[in-house]
Amino acid sequence: MRLVSRQIFWLKVVLHLAAFLPLVWLVYATNQGALSADPAKDIQHFTGLMALKLLLATLAVTPLARYGRQPLLIRTRRLLGIWCFVWATLHLISYSVLELGLSNLNLLGRELITRPYLTIGFIGWLILFALTLTSPQAARKRLGARWQKLHNTVYLVLILAPVHFIWSVKILSPQPLLYALVALALLILRYKKFRSWKH
Repeated sequence: MRLVSRQIFWLKVVLHLAAFLPLVWLVYATNQGALSADPAKDIQHFTGLMALKLLLATLAVTPLARYGRQPLLIRTRRLLGIWCFVWATLHLISYSVLELGLSNLNLLGRELITRPYLTIGFIGWLILFALTLTSPQAARKRLGARWQKLHNTVYLVLILAPVHFIWSVKILSPQPLLYALVALALLILRYKKFRSWKH
């Protein structure tokens, strides 16, 4: 049975809540002192992980729509992508403010240059920023064929984000490797698309 527009509407509501409610929990946990002895690291990890989960969810929509024969699922992709950017921005802000401090924000530029895992994370954020700015239908019409080329750069983010995660934890841990495997699987599902770029 194919999903209809009304069901997609309610699915969007659920997805908005799923992306927003973790932020409510994070604020509550922070205010209640429910985080660990290093809450700044907890917040950075939580926001980064949410951004990565939403990135994977965004890129899972197309294969789910295609192989599940649910074309209307594509309508959920944009909202997931925007929430991914929101969480990635919160991740960047949490590092800038909680790690460096408001009085040391001038260090941010130096940190982004001297720490490669931060560099690739910031490149990923810049790409997400560009994709979010150009996600409205009006921007798509204005950019024409260039829109798809620009939005194909999300695959670069799909590579950079797990590398940033693996590199940032500084110890071999199964969690970032698992996310990297999911990202790899999403890339493999697009093998035919990547091959078509050569022609």
